[in-house]
Amino acid sequence: MRVLLDTHAFLWWLLEDQRLSPVARETIADPGIDVLVSPVSAWEIAIKAADGRLDLPEPSRSYVPSRMAANSFHELPITLDHCLRTAELPRIHRDPFDRLLVAQAQAEDLPLVSGDPAITRYDVETIW
Repeated sequence: MRVLLDTHAFLWWLLEDQRLSPVARETIADPGIDVLVSPVSAWEIAIKAADGRLDLPEPSRSYVPSRMAANSFHELPITLDHCLRTAELPRIHRDPFDRLLVAQAQAEDLPLVSGDPAITRYDVETIW
């Protein structure tokens, strides 16, 4: 099984944040599950860190890939199809990062590990 992490799920896993649900934590920790992270999450993290809205222990350029490697997470590359699918999504969520994550999860038939209630309104399986 493969799952895609929402940006907050990725960060909360790394920070051992208690806001990460027990089900999400168990899913991510399961060695039989291939945990995927989208470059759109890296982009969101980099922007928030550069704007001072996210405090990281090191630059995002090294933080994201080193933490992905340390946790055996894999990159889910963004394709042209993923990008174009965002325009077909209902206007439930205006955040472009989340819209791309939903489009990737739909295109790849992946559950999205997310606690965002707006995402649950899309036609995508969520784990939380």
